[in-house]
Amino acid sequence: MLSAPPPPVAYTPPPDTGLDLVYADGALLVVNKPAGLLSVPGRGEDKLDSLVERAKKDFPDALIVHRLDMDTSGLLVLARGAEMHRQLSILFQSRKVHKRYEAVAAGHIVPAAGKIDQPLVLDWPNRPRHIVDHATGKPSLTRYRVLGYDAGHDTSRVELEPITGRTHQLRVHLQYLGHPILGDTLYAPPERRDQAPRLLLHARELAFRHPITFEEMHFETKAPF
Repeated sequence: MLSAPPPPVAYTPPPDTGLDLVYADGALLVVNKPAGLLSVPGRGEDKLDSLVERAKKDFPDALIVHRLDMDTSGLLVLARGAEMHRQLSILFQSRKVHKRYEAVAAGHIVPAAGKIDQPLVLDWPNRPRHIVDHATGKPSLTRYRVLGYDAGHDTSRVELEPITGRTHQLRVHLQYLGHPILGDTLYAPPERRDQAPRLLLHARELAFRHPITFEEMHFETKAPF
C-alpha cells in the first residue's frame, strides 16, 4: 500500500544557465532537460519557468512536442514552427520515435529482462497518481533490461523502453513490480523516496527519422546519477 505523498512544496526550478542544447537545425531542437524543471508552464505565475520558455529565449519559434515529468531529466524534442510541430507530433503519436530511459530502482529485479504489460488510469481521488486498473486502464507496455545490481544499496540500475507513452508509465510499472524508482515522491515508500535527492529517472536515448531530410537521427546523454 502506498504511503501518503509528502505535502506540496514551492516550485524551485534549477538556475537558468542556458540550454543544454544537444542538436539544433531549422526544423527542430533536441535539449537535455535538467531534473526539477517543468517541460511547459504550470498553473500560476510561480510556475511559468519551464524548458519551453527557456528555449524560446534563443529560439522564439520553439514548440513543445512531448513532455518529461518535472523530476525526470533527459532528452526532449522541440519543433521549430507549427508545420514541424505537426510532423513531429505525428511521429510520436504513430510510435516512430524510439525512446530509452535509465533508472535506479529499489531491490533486485528478477528476471533481468522482460516486459510490463499493465493498463494504466488516473487514480482520480489521489491525482496526479496513476494506477494499474484492468477494468478501465489504457493498454500500457514497457520493456526493461537490468544493467546491474548494487547489493550494498539493494538497488537495480535498469534500462526502460516505453512502447506506449502513458503519464507516469515507467514510474507506475516499476512500482507495480515492487521496485519503485529511488527518489520518487509519488510512488516510492519513504525509505526509498529518501534514498536519493531526486527522482533517479533519465531520458537517455531518442531515435527518429528527420521529418525533412529523412536522415536517421540518434541522440544519447549519460544519466547524471
